[in-house]
Amino acid sequence: MKEKRDETIILRLSKTEKNRIYEKMLGMGIRSLSAYIRKMALDGYCLHLDLKELQRMAYLLQICSNNLNQYAKRANECGKVYAADMEDLRQRLDELIDIGKQILSKLAEL
Repeated sequence: MKEKRDETIILRLSKTEKNRIYEKMLGMGIRSLSAYIRKMALDGYCLHLDLKELQRMAYLLQICSNNLNQYAKRANECGKVYAADMEDLRQRLDELIDIGKQILSKLAEL
């Protein structure tokens, strides 16, 4: 269950400080000032992850699962699975594994 946030802290800032906070918040891709300040106060840092590889991985995973469903349907209907189809699926899965390794290595650098 989500914790209710009913406590308030008032913070006085100069215009320059406020602008710097907003710049950093938007630079991190965070749209809520409250969420940004809460994260910084509690953890001391925010991470901005470039998720292009993860989006590519999700896209390839969707393609692979669709293809696998088609292969299973074909195998159930006619009892055959083509070697070229299986090789295509294997190549896509290998690409998924490579992308997964890249993502993990980037996360390990943090």
